[in-house]
Amino acid sequence: MNTETIKKVADFLHSAEKEKREVVRLTKEVYPDFSIEDAYLAQEEIVRQKLAEGHKIAGPKMGLTSGAKMKQMHVEDPIYGYVFDYMQVEDGETIHVSDYIHPKVEPEIGFVLKEDLTGPNVTAEEVLAKTDYVFPGIEIIDSRYENFDFKLPDVIADNTSAAGAVFGTTIRSVEGMHLDTLGVSLVINGKVATMGTGADVLEHPANSVARLANMLAKKGKSVKAGEPILTGGITAAVRIQSGDHVCAKFGEGLGEVNLLVK
Repeated sequence: MNTETIKKVADFLHSAEKEKREVVRLTKEVYPDFSIEDAYLAQEEIVRQKLAEGHKIAGPKMGLTSGAKMKQMHVEDPIYGYVFDYMQVEDGETIHVSDYIHPKVEPEIGFVLKEDLTGPNVTAEEVLAKTDYVFPGIEIIDSRYENFDFKLPDVIADNTSAAGAVFGTTIRSVEGMHLDTLGVSLVINGKVATMGTGADVLEHPANSVARLANMLAKKGKSVKAGEPILTGGITAAVRIQSGDHVCAKFGEGLGEVNLLVK
C-alpha cells in the first residue's frame, strides 16, 4: 500500500474518532488486502497527526493478550497502540457516553519501568527486574468500527480502539507479588460482571511488556522508563452506559479503581 493510501486510511479513522462516527471496517470492501504492516503504518500516521495537534503520548497499551484470542486470530504476537494525554481519566471521575461511540471497559495491570527496555529477546524476568512499580487500571475502548466488527489490520490501524484510561494511584513493587495469580473482578453497579487473573494476560502480565519491547525493537524503538504501560485486558470488555458505576477490584494489595458514567 503506497504512502498516499496509508495517509488516506489514517485521515479516515482519525476523523471518525474525532467525530464519534461509526465506520465500516476497512477490510470489508475498500481495502480487502489491507495488511498488518500497512495497519501499523496507518497507526503511526495517526500518532503523528495527534502529536501535530499538540497531544502527547501518555503511554503504550497492549491488546489481544489472550492466548485463546491470539489462536483464534491466527497470530503469534499481541498488538499495541497508544493512550494519549486527552484520553486520561482520573480515578473516580465521571465520563459521558456522548463523548464516545459505543464504549466498553476492561481492567488492566499497569507497569512503570525504572529503566528503558530494548528488544529483541526481552524476557519477563528482565521486565520484572526493570520494573519500578505496578498499578491498577481501567481501559476504555471504543472501536470506530460498526458493532466492533473488525479484523486484525483494522483494529491495529484504529490505534487498537484506544479511547480512555484510568491509571489507579495505588502502586506496588513487584517484589513478592504473584501477578499471575492476582485476582481481578470488574463490578458494575455493585454486581460482578466478570472476573479473571493476571495469568489471563499471556500467562503473566510481564510477558506482555516483554512482547511490547520486542515488537517495538523491530521499529527501532524502546519501552521508556517512567511511562505507564497497560498490559492488556484481564477480563472480557464490558459495554457501559449512562448511570453505570464501574469498579475494578484487584488482589495483592493493588486496591480498586472507579469510574462513573453519565
